[in-house]
Amino acid sequence: MNIEFTARESGGVEIVDPIERVHYTLNTPKRQSVSDADSARFRFPVDAAVQIHCKRITLPTVPATLVRDGSGSVVTQIEHFSDGSLPDGEYEIELSLPLKVYIRVESAIEFSSDDEQLVIDFGKPTDVSIGARSKHEQPAGTITTTEQPRDIMQTVSALGSSLKTTSPERSLPTLRGHPPEIELGERLSIPDGITAPDTEIELQVPLTYEHVFPAAPLAYYLGATMCPGEEPRIVTGDGYTQELIAAPTYEERVARTLKQVFFLDCVTRTEGLYPVPLRERSRLEERIELPFNRLYELPPADRLATYLDAVAYSDVDDLLPDWKLTTHVSPTAGTIETLPYLINDLAIVRIADPQELSRSSVEDTGMGAYTRGADTRSATGQSPDTTYVQLDEDDDAVEQAWIGDETPVGLSKAIPEAYRNRFDREPSSGDISITVICNDDRMDRERGVVDEVYGSRERLPFEVSMSHDLTTEELADALAQPADFLHYIGHIEDGGFRCTDGLLDASELDSVAVDAFLLNACQSYHQGRALIENGAIGGVVTLSDVINSGAIRIGSTLARLLNSGFPLRAALQIAKGESIVGSQYLVIGDGGLAITQAESGTPLLGHIEEQADEYELTLEAFPTTSGGMGGLIQPNVESISSYKINSGPLDPVKMTREELLRFLQLEMAPMKMNGRLRWSTELTAELSSD
Repeated sequence: MNIEFTARESGGVEIVDPIERVHYTLNTPKRQSVSDADSARFRFPVDAAVQIHCKRITLPTVPATLVRDGSGSVVTQIEHFSDGSLPDGEYEIELSLPLKVYIRVESAIEFSSDDEQLVIDFGKPTDVSIGARSKHEQPAGTITTTEQPRDIMQTVSALGSSLKTTSPERSLPTLRGHPPEIELGERLSIPDGITAPDTEIELQVPLTYEHVFPAAPLAYYLGATMCPGEEPRIVTGDGYTQELIAAPTYEERVARTLKQVFFLDCVTRTEGLYPVPLRERSRLEERIELPFNRLYELPPADRLATYLDAVAYSDVDDLLPDWKLTTHVSPTAGTIETLPYLINDLAIVRIADPQELSRSSVEDTGMGAYTRGADTRSATGQSPDTTYVQLDEDDDAVEQAWIGDETPVGLSKAIPEAYRNRFDREPSSGDISITVICNDDRMDRERGVVDEVYGSRERLPFEVSMSHDLTTEELADALAQPADFLHYIGHIEDGGFRCTDGLLDASELDSVAVDAFLLNACQSYHQGRALIENGAIGGVVTLSDVINSGAIRIGSTLARLLNSGFPLRAALQIAKGESIVGSQYLVIGDGGLAITQAESGTPLLGHIEEQADEYELTLEAFPTTSGGMGGLIQPNVESISSYKINSGPLDPVKMTREELLRFLQLEMAPMKMNGRLRWSTELTAELSSD
């Protein structure tokens, strides 16, 4: 199902990505007649294109914007708080939104922006072509492999076939295609057309799962051929060799190599199609000299050799973006099928050595005596037997996940079926649908809070349905209806969801059409797992009993974060700090799933410190799966004039009270004020009344 364009009665065009559930509106002075346009006219690939006739286009946000002339050269970039003009000519305007949008015109252009909107004026009514490309990527086919490490190496080598370029622009998420899926079989079979790029780079590693799995993301990103070797090393066609056995372990050396090469690609690409001022480049140039213009033109193998020889890891360590995801995996054959999904997130892969935990220790983690005799959401009985494990979380990634049969404590649990369910997701161009079910009147307080939160964003179309006290049949029917998110409030027992007439066991359902969910009930893990196995993509569940007051706090915080565009894993990571019961919550399935889009494309968490006569604001970026590592952000703050890679904290900004208030009023967003999680709307009211 392609990108959809719809004329709005009030003027303008609404663009909808029905797979990623993204909506964006380009406003015009009056209603438009929308007709198909030639997609081939655009310099970059688009999924669909239309033509309108208008004098002016107004965007409700100020995205990163580049304007290219007819030759493809960037003639200007448009930022917030900027004005400018271009003479008559042929132009293509590239907008970095939750989906890629291109505007093509032959006209003069005047543009102006503030902290809320961007106006593009053509001076007179003009034919305007608009093209859009989804950031959604389907796997490019399926590779069948045996469990033998030699076959897996050939499989990993073929995953690089989905790279859309081997230039430094591969660091952009839209130019890294989703790797082919992998399934286990009796013999190796790589379909025609799935061919690794010819980069003249080999990644030699010993024939063990412990060596192959951690190196798979690096092999993909480099477009390298993985082959057997006595010691792990990188070897290029002209004889360059880089050992991978130090610093301080093999896994860590591989991870550092991937991070360093990726980072240097992000910097070097500013010499190519995206010549923007990048904060990381200016910082790096203060330390070392690199011929970025020459590096950009080098073949992949030569560029890699220069990256690794001319730059020490210590030169870039503190400049690297926070890595989105580290995944701890079991060195077993079952892990093989998950590799494409981890690689799509450019995850760091580590072999886990989990420590088994008793059920009693899990229940006591972060809880202790707080739940004993307290008002919990527990029903009777115990959940089915589960093996709990704890892993070494000494990692600087934003999110961490575990892949294996056991249930992790403190990390999310990735489930292969969830990723497959995501690609089977039915496209929908309708409103973002939220289903809230409360099956216990004593928990109405949470229902009231989330009712205020979901759908509270003015620029996104939501449809929120509220239900309570459902029967087993009614709940089964609700789970079978397509919905972007289900927020369940109530009780769960051994036998299933407690309903007014008994228990509903999700494992007995024929299918589940809900994409994502929060089961805010005690011991909801097994029912959540059943929802994934029957069609859901990802969700948040509990491992044991949770106090009702704590569950309300976690539930309402998660609702706000998800409503602001945070993906499941990142949302729970932030929400956990808001309640003593946070440690009992777990993301299962595809934790990178976001149910709505962030206003800026990348969700931001603000950290505000009140100082003597001013405020210090530090914004922290959380990349999504659809956005991916390597995108760019430039928040609507007047003093921020450069771009930054889209993960981790930006430089602190000093603000007066008036400047901070102006920023807080742009959108409802999470803010930590002196360490306490608040919301921009609340802070605006408080600061205005002081």
